[in-house]
Amino acid sequence: MDDVVTSAIRNVALVGHAAGGKTSLAEALLHRAHATQRLGRVDDGTSVLDTDPEEVRRRQTLTLAVASVPWTTAAGQTCRLNLLDTPGHDEFGQVVDAALSVADLAVVVVSAVEGVQPGDERVWARCQDLGIPRFIFVTKEDKPSADFEGVLADLRARLGQRLFPLELPIVEKTGFAGVADVLFDVAHRYDAEGTETTGPVPPELADLEHSRHTELVEEVVSGDDDQLEHYLSGDEPPPAELERTLRRAVAEGAIFPVLVGSGATGAAVDRLGDFICEIGPSPDLHPATVLVGGEPTAVVADPAGEPLVHVFRTLADQFVGQVSLLKVLSGTLREDDRLVNTTTGAEERLHGLFGLLGRTHLDVRQVVAGDIAAVAKLSDSPTRTLLARPGRPVTLPELPVPSGGFTLAVRPLTQSDDDKLTDALRRLCAEDPALVVVQDEESGQTLVTAVGDTHLAVALERLERKFGVRVSTEEVRLPYRETVAGEVEVEGKVKKQSGGHGQFAVVRLVVSPAPRGEGLTFVDSIVGGAIPRHYLPAVERGVQDALVAGGPNGHRITDLRVECVDGKYHSVDSSDMAFRTAAAQAVATAMQQAGSVVLEPVSAVTVTVPAEAQGDVLADLSSRRGRVVDTGTADDGSGIIEAHVPTSELRHYTVDLRAITGGRGTCRSAHNHYDPVPEHLVAATRPTVAAGR
Repeated sequence: MDDVVTSAIRNVALVGHAAGGKTSLAEALLHRAHATQRLGRVDDGTSVLDTDPEEVRRRQTLTLAVASVPWTTAAGQTCRLNLLDTPGHDEFGQVVDAALSVADLAVVVVSAVEGVQPGDERVWARCQDLGIPRFIFVTKEDKPSADFEGVLADLRARLGQRLFPLELPIVEKTGFAGVADVLFDVAHRYDAEGTETTGPVPPELADLEHSRHTELVEEVVSGDDDQLEHYLSGDEPPPAELERTLRRAVAEGAIFPVLVGSGATGAAVDRLGDFICEIGPSPDLHPATVLVGGEPTAVVADPAGEPLVHVFRTLADQFVGQVSLLKVLSGTLREDDRLVNTTTGAEERLHGLFGLLGRTHLDVRQVVAGDIAAVAKLSDSPTRTLLARPGRPVTLPELPVPSGGFTLAVRPLTQSDDDKLTDALRRLCAEDPALVVVQDEESGQTLVTAVGDTHLAVALERLERKFGVRVSTEEVRLPYRETVAGEVEVEGKVKKQSGGHGQFAVVRLVVSPAPRGEGLTFVDSIVGGAIPRHYLPAVERGVQDALVAGGPNGHRITDLRVECVDGKYHSVDSSDMAFRTAAAQAVATAMQQAGSVVLEPVSAVTVTVPAEAQGDVLADLSSRRGRVVDTGTADDGSGIIEAHVPTSELRHYTVDLRAITGGRGTCRSAHNHYDPVPEHLVAATRPTVAAGR
């Protein structure tokens, strides 16, 4: 990697729906830049970017890949493209966020065949939230069913009217031949070998091209008073001036160019690379935002400024160890520089800087502000932290972490796997912050929560491949509870004599249900010294022992009012342990005599769905024993449903919701309260021997 100036750097995230053609487009850009000898293909496993076995097997991007290549435009302008290829699957949204956090331009890749998909809408909204300039590249124009005009109309209907095509496809459907440049009124044709020739716009496209040209020019000049004045006087600015104004409009998010081509054949991909360099924003036009003393502060990409480095992604490499992906926000980074992590306080020596071309490491002498590189073996600098000079109080704004909706328990297959499991899961979570690992003390299970089933499956495959830990999975044991069905007065007695001091205690308890959610209420009603005061704490501990031991159905007991009303003691044989045991026996007797009610956890669920799917989602929630609390409408017209649903009915809800809504529905849930389990379902809640009972 040669050193470049900040203004010649283009950090570009390729985003969009799964299978939309992002990786094929990235491979075509690499091939066009002569960074690869042959065009890599996802379908035959020769992709430079999709190299993880999980990706190759699924033929799908599942992680963030970075490729840095030099690019020279047809006009001779040179720049460095830092391409960030992202997953399209909605369960890997945090990977997309990592790319967008360092991108200065997002290229939303949309299929000319399938049109605008849910993933395209999601990333568009995310870019809008983050204020990232955008191009749209309509790919797969080589397919017989390609329909650029139909896709353009759909794009404007779904994403807004400020989308303007800079190109039109030539010979669509019967064999994609090239593009007509709307700005410069010239046609670019490509033969089977990818060789480009230029010429006049074909007659059959002339009227449409002229109409699109007028539409584009009017939009561009409206952002420049001088150009607008000349245009209204009948003097259209030359294309070079329009291009400069267009670049400013793109950087400001006032115009979103639409380009067209084919990643599979490479036709017109060179035009995309040229437009990225010529009108795409450089890092110095897109300052980063950090928090200084809690206040948002813009950081301009100045190579001469104070060094500030963003660690935006952490990867586990089998050969190198931990690899941290970096963007230099300010200053110039050099080999063996020492900086301090502003979150953890760790001093880091940046030994072994390198660039990336997929899995290939590229030599780097220094990294200037705005550029992206990687470094191995940082000691304590997790994802989304900053490196700076000591004493600099700067951090990154928080980004929302996708709420996990799919949880399974994992169990190591062998003792060797057990020994390595904790550390391996820690390293896996460092690489993928969307994963959450919890050790459940009640069940003894190790719980792994992911965004969805695919996300979790991929994570466990990586756990074995990268860290050598094999696990089996099982459903999470839900924390059911029991409470007493009614009020009952019971006696617990311990009487044991076997020579020497014996054990003697009698307690009389009134056990009754407490209001839902109150747990244990212990009441001391002893009068006349029936039980000495110093034994009453032991009685309460015995009651607590009984709650943990569980009721007749095998679940922990809760929401109990226990009143100690009477008892007996012996001046020699009574002890704390005797009273503790007697109290536990009394509670167990109460649960048997009065009967128990099994309680199940209930979650508060908020579901956001397209308006047309709201009825189906409501019906599905009802079938899950859900109770709708409220419904509403979001600003974009989506339906918002709030409901209380038994947690047992939500085990695979994120997967089912995706199927019901065509991938457009989202869900958040959290524990809310406990409710009685219907009588016909009580038997199914009882712990099995496998569950440790």
